[in-house]
Amino acid sequence: MPTPGMPSPVKALGQARPSGASMAPQARCCSPAALQRRLPILAWLPDYSMSWLKMDAIAGLSVGLTVIPQALAYAEVAALPPQYGLYSAFMGCFVYFFLGTSRDVTLGPTAIMSLLVSFYTFHEPAYAVLLAFLSGCIQLAMGFLRLGFLLDFISCPVIKGFTSAATITIGFGQIKNLLGLQGIPRQFFLQVYHTFRNIGETRVGDAVLGLVCMVLLLVLKLMRNHVPPVHPEMPPGVRLSHALVWTATTARNALVVSFAALVAYSFEVTGYQPFVLTGQTAEGLPTVRLPPFSVTTANGTVSFTEMVQDMGAGLAVVPLMGLLESIAVAKSFASQNNYHVDANQELLAIGLTNVLGSLVSSYPVTGSFGRTAVNAQSGVCTPAGGLVTGVLVLLSLDYLTSLFYYIPKSALAAVIIMAVAPLFDAGIFGTLWRVKRLDLLPLCVTFLLCFWEVQYGILAGTLVSALILLHSVARPKIQVSEGPVLVLQPASGLHFPAIEALREAILSRTLEASPPRCAVLDCTHVCSIDYTVVLGLGDLLGDFHRHGVTLAFVGLQVPVLRALLSADLKGIQYSSTLEEAEKYLSQEPGTQPYNISEDSVPEHKVALLKA
Repeated sequence: MPTPGMPSPVKALGQARPSGASMAPQARCCSPAALQRRLPILAWLPDYSMSWLKMDAIAGLSVGLTVIPQALAYAEVAALPPQYGLYSAFMGCFVYFFLGTSRDVTLGPTAIMSLLVSFYTFHEPAYAVLLAFLSGCIQLAMGFLRLGFLLDFISCPVIKGFTSAATITIGFGQIKNLLGLQGIPRQFFLQVYHTFRNIGETRVGDAVLGLVCMVLLLVLKLMRNHVPPVHPEMPPGVRLSHALVWTATTARNALVVSFAALVAYSFEVTGYQPFVLTGQTAEGLPTVRLPPFSVTTANGTVSFTEMVQDMGAGLAVVPLMGLLESIAVAKSFASQNNYHVDANQELLAIGLTNVLGSLVSSYPVTGSFGRTAVNAQSGVCTPAGGLVTGVLVLLSLDYLTSLFYYIPKSALAAVIIMAVAPLFDAGIFGTLWRVKRLDLLPLCVTFLLCFWEVQYGILAGTLVSALILLHSVARPKIQVSEGPVLVLQPASGLHFPAIEALREAILSRTLEASPPRCAVLDCTHVCSIDYTVVLGLGDLLGDFHRHGVTLAFVGLQVPVLRALLSADLKGIQYSSTLEEAEKYLSQEPGTQPYNISEDSVPEHKVALLKA
């Protein structure tokens, strides 16, 4: 992290506009602030220092040693050849260097995105690359149109339900590799059935190595969490040992995978191989070419239109979940480290990453929580750390792919399982039970249906969340106070679905009583009303007038006052305070009512109404 007193490496975007805010739109578009919003690199690059360079290099190296084994493992989750994981791991590093608004975030393949790719691309690299291109186009369009707010309609319980289901699906999907089982289908329920059915065919070598790798990863992670901070007064030897432990625990994925590959190579030399290996990985850098807009199969050529139809709901689920995951990661670390991220700018960054990534055979990527945590813990200062990570991935593609042959699949399975295990939030069920039990409904609906089809789980959970939200809008809580007159106060705003419920609540307590009673509607919490509400209130006023009693209004805010005045409702009465309303309603019959008009509205509100 930057040292105390150092200026923030990534300046907050969207700050208050300087005194020239009244300039013409053309001038604003070319202003330095507007340019910095589109190219955030211009905000921190002028202040870049050698101390930042040192921290960025260390962080970039740490993330690079983490992403290489993870990329190979996530390609297995995506049901693609291992090189496609590496093809997907470097473009985001370079794009985010220019366009990213978070110093911590790293873009690349993730477990959840890889799972979605396996669902919608039929294990075909051509479909995966085209999905990256189309997802990027959708994300770019959302960024340019500033549609990031749409993601707010997917509630936290839905996200938690999807993430937890994906964690179980991904983790259990690696049991076959951990145990060396062959011929296990990828559909979750069939996978569970065939895994337990074929458990007797477990390869001892793979099972032992996989469990050893998991234990090593767990031990190294615990060590990483308990490494004491370095103090300047520590002896050089202690600081050196601390640095070695920190390096080993931070790069634990690369260390464990290298250990497993060395063990497998040792057996290969002896002529006996007890492990299932990754096998041949395509050597060299990927060719730069347009994404495939058609694909040739044994049955003929599949056109672009047919490919799009085949991917179906994936064209909505993949870009939206990619944005959700990336923005959630960015906002989480921005909150921890006290800086601001621009959600719409993040849409542009991830969208352009996917579009350009498709030119080098990448599948869809997003922000990685695990690698972002490594980046932050390594003390990254700016997005420049991603350059080191990207170069490291490119070097591994160019020079190390022949060594990947000896990596056991059980070791990669251990890496995946240990990476996704923290994503399962068992405590969320108890938290929602204590906070709001109704939120358990979208959580459980999403969680259960995602085991069947991801898109159905997300869609059903979002729909349930929307229905809960709409129910609160259509049936707002109404606080009732008995006194000299009846006072009813809606606890939230009034919108057209709520007017019938409000009408019923008022009529049941006033006009249906014997004798009919006057009432006060306290609109303190109502900031706006629509035409349907105005009509409903007009009907209520007519009902009260026919029964010879009065409905008065209190606490009308300016937009509500303006709407009621514009509707020219007859017999409407308004008081500034509840005491005033009770006084007028308690007077003897024949007393002049307090009618609503601009004369009865306080002067400061009249000014606002005429504004």
